[in-house]
Amino acid sequence: MKKVFTTLLAGAFTAVAGFALADGHGFKPAVIYDMGGKFDKSFNEGVYNGIKKFSEETGVEVMEFEVTNEAQRQQAMEKMVQRGATVVLGVGFAQADAISAVAAANPDVKFSIIDVSWLDHPNLRQYGFKEQEGSYLVGMAAAMASKTGKVGFVGGMDIPLIRAFGCGYEQGVKAVNADAEVLQNMTGTTPAAWNDPTKGAELTQAQIDRGADVVYAAAGATGVGVLQAATDAGKLSIGVDSNQNHIHPGSVLTSMLKRVDVAAYDTMKDAMSGDFETGVRILGVKEGGVGWALDENNAALITPEMKAAIDAASAKISSGEIMVHDYRSDNTCKM
Repeated sequence: MKKVFTTLLAGAFTAVAGFALADGHGFKPAVIYDMGGKFDKSFNEGVYNGIKKFSEETGVEVMEFEVTNEAQRQQAMEKMVQRGATVVLGVGFAQADAISAVAAANPDVKFSIIDVSWLDHPNLRQYGFKEQEGSYLVGMAAAMASKTGKVGFVGGMDIPLIRAFGCGYEQGVKAVNADAEVLQNMTGTTPAAWNDPTKGAELTQAQIDRGADVVYAAAGATGVGVLQAATDAGKLSIGVDSNQNHIHPGSVLTSMLKRVDVAAYDTMKDAMSGDFETGVRILGVKEGGVGWALDENNAALITPEMKAAIDAASAKISSGEIMVHDYRSDNTCKM
């Protein structure tokens, strides 16, 4: 029975699914990564980390496909089903149409998708995230670290999802410094915007030239160029999705964590154990679905005052005292 609830949480086939559950029934999981590939150091790689954890714990390999063009999405899902997949995980909102069609045509197969919450199939689990909440927290960090009062944001594909990142970031910046200036640029309007580190670096340098001394990247593999450009210029950057603090230790101020790894891991574990519930799961700060990264790579950049302020804001977001506006609700950014 379908349930809707909020809770905690190129390409080629690169693995053959292991199977054999305790009860003897076949189990064949599959995942379709999106543009940028599973080693994009960001969104896809976060999913990969969850898949890797699942495989290491269970000994079950997962069939994989890395999309390199839009036409491959549905074809890859259909191929996985033909190969006997019992659960298929789609990565990213761009796979919504494909997974909707394949899930409808294969009601006996379980499906799950990340960054989608509007489909309606009895065999589909959907994960949405409150990216604006995590972005608010790193926006606070940016404002407190900035010496110029100007910070930057480089998004990937210009879509409401990424506008939500930027809007949440700006709200966090303004909560600390109402007079701060937030410079924002999007990399492009096609899926190629997720995998263009050169353009990301160019946009970052342009923002630095205008005075930004902290730049937040929400752009998939394009963000690698953002982090590199900030480091080269002696400025700070903010990573996204995965913990990217280690890419340039001492230069990455923090990373906005989006726990797609948890979504991927839970999908596979639940499907394998027979506890796979369908419906929509929306994960924010309260649910542990988004947050910020503090580790040995950025500890010297985060003062006790900064940590205390961000932790206090996290608690207020969880309690509802701070309501971070979601750009996607009305396509406006309200402070």
